[in-house]
Amino acid sequence: MRPTYTPEAEAYREKVQAFLAEKLPSKWGGIGQLEGAELMDFVMAWRKTLYSAGYLAPGWPIEYGGAGLSALEQVIIAEEFAKAGVPTGGPNDVFGIQMLGNTLLRMGTDEQKAHYLPRILSGDDTWCQGYSEPNAGSDLANLGLKAQLDGDQWILNGQKIWTSAGHLADHIFTLARTDPDAPRHKGISFLLVDMRQPGIEVRPIKMISGESEFNEIFYTDAVVPKDDVVGGVNNGWAVAMTLLGFERGEAAAVNPIRFQAEVDRLLLLAKERGVINDPRIRQRLADCYSKVQIMRYSGMRVLTQFLGGHHPGPDAAISKLYWSEYHKQVTELALDIIGAEAMTPTGRGPSSAFSTDDAGAPNSTASWFGTFLNARAGTIYAGSSQVQRNIIGEMVLGLPKEPR
Repeated sequence: MRPTYTPEAEAYREKVQAFLAEKLPSKWGGIGQLEGAELMDFVMAWRKTLYSAGYLAPGWPIEYGGAGLSALEQVIIAEEFAKAGVPTGGPNDVFGIQMLGNTLLRMGTDEQKAHYLPRILSGDDTWCQGYSEPNAGSDLANLGLKAQLDGDQWILNGQKIWTSAGHLADHIFTLARTDPDAPRHKGISFLLVDMRQPGIEVRPIKMISGESEFNEIFYTDAVVPKDDVVGGVNNGWAVAMTLLGFERGEAAAVNPIRFQAEVDRLLLLAKERGVINDPRIRQRLADCYSKVQIMRYSGMRVLTQFLGGHHPGPDAAISKLYWSEYHKQVTELALDIIGAEAMTPTGRGPSSAFSTDDAGAPNSTASWFGTFLNARAGTIYAGSSQVQRNIIGEMVLGLPKEPR
């Protein structure tokens, strides 16, 4: 269950710690202490630091700008960065590096790798993900974005929705239906689309928290070069499933650390509010603490499998279901501890609309209230809890499929 850290691995951990000590301010307390323009300035400067030091895509081959590090060394970087409260990249790098880049390394052509991978790392291209549609969210295979081949280019018409950080991107990897007569999963292709053209329109969607980190994307005769298809025409479903495995890979290492820091902050909040000795609150705090420990050991199991060469498959749904449902519980407890004051939140809000607030964040009512609202979305984005349960039941446990 527990990954084995060899003396060589621990020596590498010391190297990562020394890098963080050298590059971060002397009284650094975590990115959660920053907000607004100061936060964005730090993130962009930090990304350049990581790029120069080879920490931006440490597992990529050296020829494409990576560091060629082992899986265990990548886990150590993720752990130490999470403990230090610093990001592993910029706001869109989870899409460009973790998702698309890793997928191109496995399924892209030599020409696609040579062109796109260096541009992803340098920041010349910033990516977002075009999967969900108004009628194809949980049922992704129902997507209807049309791509018709016209000479040397594809012509795209249709819509995507719930596009995270789409307003910050200039490229989108998108699933489109290239053969309307083929079975649902067979007529889909994975296309690389330049958003800097008249045929692409990005509209922000206001979230319950008041932020607009989601968007809807409209394609009107947008064009894609014929060769910018990853994995072959009509093979997009296989590419999409490969990418989703990479989407959840790093979370096994980072999520338990982030959620443990959140529980520690919640314990402090209970002390500050004078309810730490309330038996009902203590019981709920203990329950949250226990579930984070379970998450930690489950993450170790996933990491052990990953280090053994197993890439996440349908079993990744277990982790997604667990943390998202847990996060509703812990944020509800936080608001119960705060009490009526939570109805008029003040102070610094969460710096992200996803998952926990960042390390070093204050115990402001706005931080907890915003995170509470975001936790609702966590059971929907990246696959709703209902869909995750179906995946676990049908593809992991082998239970009969749900009647249609």
